[in-house]
Amino acid sequence: MQATFEKKQVVSVDVIKSELSTKIDAAGFSAWIAPLEFRISDSSLIINVPNQFTADFVGATYSNVLNAVAGEYGLSVKIRIVSCANVIRKTANDNNTQTYSAPVTEDKGTGDFDSFIVSEENAFVVSACKKMAKGTATFSPLFIYGPAGCGKTMLAGCINSAFDGRVVMMSGAQFVAEFARALHDKTIFAFKDYCRNCDTFILDDVQCLAGKRATCEEFAQLIMELRDAGKNIVLTANTAPGNLSGIEHRLQSLFASGLVVDVAAPSRAVRRAMLINAGVDVKIADTIAGRISSDGHVISGVVNKIHTYMELMDGAVTENIVEKLLADTLKKSKSPVAMVRSMCEKLGVSYDAICGNGRARALVLARQMMMVVLKTVTGMSLCEIGAYVGGRDHATVMYAIERIEKLKENDLVMSAQIAQLVEEYK
Repeated sequence: MQATFEKKQVVSVDVIKSELSTKIDAAGFSAWIAPLEFRISDSSLIINVPNQFTADFVGATYSNVLNAVAGEYGLSVKIRIVSCANVIRKTANDNNTQTYSAPVTEDKGTGDFDSFIVSEENAFVVSACKKMAKGTATFSPLFIYGPAGCGKTMLAGCINSAFDGRVVMMSGAQFVAEFARALHDKTIFAFKDYCRNCDTFILDDVQCLAGKRATCEEFAQLIMELRDAGKNIVLTANTAPGNLSGIEHRLQSLFASGLVVDVAAPSRAVRRAMLINAGVDVKIADTIAGRISSDGHVISGVVNKIHTYMELMDGAVTENIVEKLLADTLKKSKSPVAMVRSMCEKLGVSYDAICGNGRARALVLARQMMMVVLKTVTGMSLCEIGAYVGGRDHATVMYAIERIEKLKENDLVMSAQIAQLVEEYK
């Protein structure tokens, strides 16, 4: 009893917070406990929180440790919801800052759906984005993924432009930086309210959150609260939710709880249309569309280079000029041997095995797929194709092509894989 009495005499808010910091992980303490207003009154430790969500989260997550530490000083714990503005004003005045100043502009994005080239490969994802922009989507979050330069950020910007309501749009790197800044400036609740006070929340490049434990925890709570409030959530990443490394399974599942759609890299037809829409001569676009990377960023660079040349040199761009001008960008035509060696790497088989007499099922299937790709891309005769995969005869190559064509009808993965190889080598 004497020890408890002595503790009650020297207890202060700073002492209690100091003890809590040793019992709660640093990330959780910084994000949820440190910004709160503590005071002691009538044998109670009163914790002021800005909203019901924070009260529920702190109570559910940290009630045991709060009660244990307060109990050492003969105090009971009471969590009270007070005006968010009051809490923010007090912490802000301590830092000579009036409000959380968000770097995100409130202006709408510059993209629009009319400028996005719709193809058979991306028609589904574009339709989903349009539905989200109209505010009629029954799915949230909308998770868009695909390789670099496929148009993920542009689609997110199109939603931002078309949506009739308040949109908060950030990049993943920006969210990480702003969360850290809000913690440092003690404006974390203002930052939380800023992110939640919207009709649509868009985060571009979710993979930037990987490895940031406290940030991921905050983002998970943000997503759940926005979803429960019926708000629109749009996320983009370079891979599907389940393949995001450095992000725990719980958050991956949350990302996948709405609608997950992929954006295909621009096909040759899309690349051609992009070049023509950007003002490149049709003949030039036909010439280079199949020889540039399926990356929208690269295509933008090609257009800029052509336009800059025409502006500075005051002349038209011919095919010969394009060959020299884009020598560092245009793909060189590959020989059949080079194609086979490259396909061996992509399909996980050795070149010697492909040209050998091995009859393992996986090896035979890879060899037959290569024959189909060579036939589609090069137009060589069946005998010529056989010569590049170990000297197979005309009948063997014909059988292989017929077999793969039948398998493709029911094997969508194989069909997509062959289509990708054809697109790369043609």
